Amino acid sequence: MAEITAAAVKELREKSGAGMMDCKTALSETGGDMDAAVDWLRKKGLSAAAKKAGRAAAEGLVGMVVEGQTGALVEINAETDFVARNETFQAFVADVAKIAVEHGDDVEKLKAADYGNGNSVEETQVNLVATIGENLGLRRSARLSVSKGTVSGYIHNQIAPGMGKIGVLVALESDGDAAKLDEIGRQLAMHVAAAQPQFLDIDSVDASALDREREVLAEQARASGKPEEIVEKMVEGRLRKFYEEVVLSEQTFVIDGETKVRKFLEQAEGEVGSPVKIAGFERFTLGEGVERREEDFADEVAKLTN
Repeated sequence: MAEITAAAVKELREKSGAGMMDCKTALSETGGDMDAAVDWLRKKGLSAAAKKAGRAAAEGLVGMVVEGQTGALVEINAETDFVARNETFQAFVADVAKIAVEHGDDVEKLKAADYGNGNSVEETQVNLVATIGENLGLRRSARLSVSKGTVSGYIHNQIAPGMGKIGVLVALESDGDAAKLDEIGRQLAMHVAAAQPQFLDIDSVDASALDREREVLAEQARASGKPEEIVEKMVEGRLRKFYEEVVLSEQTFVIDGETKVRKFLEQAEGEVGSPVKIAGFERFTLGEGVERREEDFADEVAKLTN
């Protein structure tokens, strides 16, 4: 049997909202598998969490650049939030985002790309560490591009132009009015920042994610004692709710709080004078999925006094 550590129990409790003993039991029942333990708690009705949330812990900035019909996002991390307001660091983030427009979402290629000062992006980053006095890290990048239409962006909690805590790009394909299309794209980007969709449409939902959700919903329905044919209907009904939570086209548009995103797009076609299709979207939240190293204050004091 896998050893169940206090840290694992704490992590599961934070992800699920379940009680400490329930979390320990879930981990024991699933051999310490965190994802399986979350599902176990949900099946037993002990978890309030429908899906895992990334724990934003790292500092730094998300940078965004849109040039013509191409846009790029980068996340560059630092040790403290003070660095995010450092003009030298901000200039580096802006420069790397511009370079990412050309080099795309391959982080290793982006690190090796010419920074324009005789050094690569990574070499420039290393030199910047000495200047700023903190460790820095180019964590990820993404690029969206269309041959016809627009790529629009939105930065939430903006600290400086094109950089902040959350960055979103939305690519729209259309032959319609570019200015109106860009405004529609920006509204959609604001929606993505708030609603955090995981998939573009129902067809793009990951099969494993769908199977996992279906299994959890089926166990929940069976626990009510209903016959299997009723369980199937209950699962399908609850899957529609699942789609409304994680699929962009099925979400309620946050701007008006009433219209489905797919209906909003149908209405947008009349404004721009041509069919409109979402070609893709990218959403970066600073520090998403990265845990902050926790310090034991008492232990730190003991170390200092010794």
